[in-house]
Amino acid sequence: MGDHKEQPLRVGAAVRRRRRALELTLAVVAERSGLSVPFLSQVENDRARPSRSSLEKMADALRTTAVELLAAADPACSVDVVRAEEAEPTPEPQMRSLVRGHHQMHASEFTGDHDAGRELQHRNDQLLYVADGQVEIEAEGRAYRLGRGDTLYLTGGVRHRWRATVPETRVLVVAVAEHIEAVQDRHRR
Repeated sequence: MGDHKEQPLRVGAAVRRRRRALELTLAVVAERSGLSVPFLSQVENDRARPSRSSLEKMADALRTTAVELLAAADPACSVDVVRAEEAEPTPEPQMRSLVRGHHQMHASEFTGDHDAGRELQHRNDQLLYVADGQVEIEAEGRAYRLGRGDTLYLTGGVRHRWRATVPETRVLVVAVAEHIEAVQDRHRR
């Protein structure tokens, strides 16, 4: 009970974001699609669900595809439970996503070691939280040693790498999703 179930998608926000990104008015989209302004407004405000045909007309008017609009749609549910796996811990490093779907936030759990030689750089901000064990993190030319309960916050664009220094280390990484334009380009001086 309370676990995630497939919910209908709210495509209205995706339509509105695309229309605004193209700097189009509802009237222009209505003219291009052959749909009415009131109907488009209802779709954008999730008061009406477009048929497949109407969605394709909107997508054409917005110079995209119905598939892309659906991929950018918000799920109608606001609660989702991701249960811990019941598998026995393995000595192999693992990564599991803690948030399903296409959301503004992404969270992952890393168990065991990590590819310490791989330099990472994310567009948006992220937070690393050490749930168990210890890690060493190199960021912007400085080294940090974190233990259980410690966090490290990285603004978007910071190059970094990390590695577990004890077995069975668990690190949670929470970040603004890459598809969100949350960080303006930062210019270093």
